[in-house]
Amino acid sequence: MGNRIRQVASRVGTAERDFITLGIATGAILMFVGTGGSVLPMIIRYLRGMGAAPDAMLVNALLLNIALIIFGWRRYRELTQEIAERRQAEEVARQLAETDPLTGCLNRRSISPATDQLVESSRAKGQAVAFLMIDLDNFKQVNDLNGHAAGDRILVRMAERIGSLLPAGALLARLGGDEFACVVPYDAGRPNYVDRFCEKLIDTVPAPIADPGISVLVTVSIGIASTQMVAPATAAQQPADAAKCAAEKTVAQALLHKADIAMYQAKKKGKNRHFWFEMPMELELQVRNEIESGIRKGLLNGEFEPFYEQQINLETNELVGFEMLARWHSPTLGDVSPEIFIPIAEEIGVITQLSDQLIDAALLEAMQWDPRLTLSVNISPVQMRDPWFSQKLLKKLILHNFPPHRLDLEITESCLHQNLGNVRVMITSLRNQGVRISLDDFGTGYSSLSQLRSLPFDRLKIDRSFIQELQSDTANPELIKAIISLGECLNLPVTAEGIENVQILETLKQFGQLKGQGFHYGMPESGSDVRRRLRSLKLLKHSGAGADLPILVPEDMAKSVGQTG
Repeated sequence: MGNRIRQVASRVGTAERDFITLGIATGAILMFVGTGGSVLPMIIRYLRGMGAAPDAMLVNALLLNIALIIFGWRRYRELTQEIAERRQAEEVARQLAETDPLTGCLNRRSISPATDQLVESSRAKGQAVAFLMIDLDNFKQVNDLNGHAAGDRILVRMAERIGSLLPAGALLARLGGDEFACVVPYDAGRPNYVDRFCEKLIDTVPAPIADPGISVLVTVSIGIASTQMVAPATAAQQPADAAKCAAEKTVAQALLHKADIAMYQAKKKGKNRHFWFEMPMELELQVRNEIESGIRKGLLNGEFEPFYEQQINLETNELVGFEMLARWHSPTLGDVSPEIFIPIAEEIGVITQLSDQLIDAALLEAMQWDPRLTLSVNISPVQMRDPWFSQKLLKKLILHNFPPHRLDLEITESCLHQNLGNVRVMITSLRNQGVRISLDDFGTGYSSLSQLRSLPFDRLKIDRSFIQELQSDTANPELIKAIISLGECLNLPVTAEGIENVQILETLKQFGQLKGQGFHYGMPESGSDVRRRLRSLKLLKHSGAGADLPILVPEDMAKSVGQTG
């Protein structure tokens, strides 16, 4: 506000100086006319030798008038030019403040007041306004692969394509990065118009963009919020009405917030699509934010705990090891499923910290077990992107004095498609130190035979979704037989996940030598429960008798479902 007052005062002062300068020049001209009319003829007659010399004071007054005229006029012209330049600079500054310098669209600062104005004018016409949040899918990869200069050129092209599709009276803004916003007025009784417009954007904008040396196709995800509560025929119910929006700071900010939530939903559901805002989305986002905050606090407070699921040799019924599973009991959220918190931990970039805490705790626990028992640990694809992952893991083994051959790392097939060369180097480095590597959830991804042959895996794990089909009377076990045969051909032993009853167990025993795990052998247990179980079986590291005997699972344990020891 103070800056604005100073600007106005500066303009007023400049205007006053303009009038003063112009007044001086005008007065000098009037004096020149008054004195020059009598003095100039006298000077001319004197120079021609026809009269006496004019009064020196009058001559000096005439010359002073001429000087004042020249000075005043030149100063007035300079001030006028200065004012024009200042106004031009102010216009440039205004454009920089209100528009995106890269694309020429409105920016985040200016879209809100412009939207509020459009909403008011649309209400007067009986129209509604839709706020579209548009995000380019996977644009970070475009920047990483082709450089930010190429990324900027692509953003310009995308802005041009979106702008070419906008109806009359609509607004386009670049909010930052790869996020754009469109504000589109429409007939409140025809919300399908917005759906058709979004479909046109999704179909048209992702056309290949030819840039020097590259060809890029970028899809878009769109979230929609509206000032009206109208249920479109092809979409879910639209967002809260204008009265609810008005309870926010401004209508524009409320629409932007809701459209952003809907856009996140479009991303979550697979990208390259559009979603209308619904109230449950906001509730879901609030829960997610609570989980994110809880994860960060939980890491600081040590709330995450490793649990362990037994792994059994199906042929001998021998206990051969445990798989470590992450568990989280939040003081505020209660027990949170790993299917919920692990993907969120990956997205917010704390999965490595979480995994490090759990692995450290698991290695300490496993050091107390019988040396023949192995420890299996799941590794996130995010961790596999770290080129120093293998060195960090080996450092942990040295720190805890844990034998590498007792550790089995489980990686999913999705890791193989993100950076195959990097994964191959890591796997080879770890196996050279004795660590075993298993390919987890085999059958759910897109592993090729060439990858299985070229990557030095030690074991395949069949996904539980295939195993659980065996409990059906119409189950066809041929696929599982094929996976087991493939493992035998590649000299890769197989582990079956998801053994939940005797029927599945007896069927699997017919297929050869397998390892298995599942609720049939008991629910995953905490470290203290595992120690009690192993102590009763004399299978702790220094438990004495039985150290050289097979580790057999008692029949009551093998038949129990859901026991916790």
